[in-house]
Amino acid sequence: MSAGLSLGEYAALVDGGALRIEDAMAIVQKRGEYMQDLCPEGDWSMAAILGLENKEVEEACKKVTNGFAQPANYNCPKQVAISGDKDGVYQAMEIAKEMGAKRVVELKTSGPFHTKKLENASKALRKVLEDKEIKTPKTAVVKNIDARPYTAEDDMRDILAKHVMSPTRMSDTIKYMMDNGVDTFIEIGPGKTLSNFVTSVKKSLGKDVKIMNINDKESLESVIKQLEILRGEDR
Repeated sequence: MSAGLSLGEYAALVDGGALRIEDAMAIVQKRGEYMQDLCPEGDWSMAAILGLENKEVEEACKKVTNGFAQPANYNCPKQVAISGDKDGVYQAMEIAKEMGAKRVVELKTSGPFHTKKLENASKALRKVLEDKEIKTPKTAVVKNIDARPYTAEDDMRDILAKHVMSPTRMSDTIKYMMDNGVDTFIEIGPGKTLSNFVTSVKKSLGKDVKIMNINDKESLESVIKQLEILRGEDR
């Protein structure tokens, strides 16, 4: 079973056999261009809200009267990133503080990512996806948009197009994986951001799962050895 945060979902789809890597690379290149070039003019920002429940962050965004803000990334329990214009995000940050947020941090980003403001980018990406072969994954790939695996009944092109203007639900994705028997998580890529999200979900659910990281040759070799040991223990 695999998953990825935002852009990382394409890597998961390649791993699951739904996309050829050449097609995935072409799609994500256009995806990046559209998210930048077709973003409406404005002064945009994002911020991380820590210490509030999802519904509280949603309520803080609804209370914004000067600008626009909405949840963009449900990362892990009590950590949600919001996106919008600077005025709206700044007001939402202040409202979140008043509601008891432990910390609010403006993020270094340049667009209203994963919000309705990227509708034009979504439509343009949909046309690119039409020309690519996309199959139902051979292994379970849990999608960001609803934290459920892709199925044969899904319109995968439509889902991937809407992805850029819909919130990511990594917290629910990780929970789904844990609830469905995943006991070892391997993060591939720089840093340990997703591993930290897994740790947070793990603590909230009281689950006992292993977390590993691969970001260079040495860590790859280390993870391979750890997996060999685990397989030996299972036997």
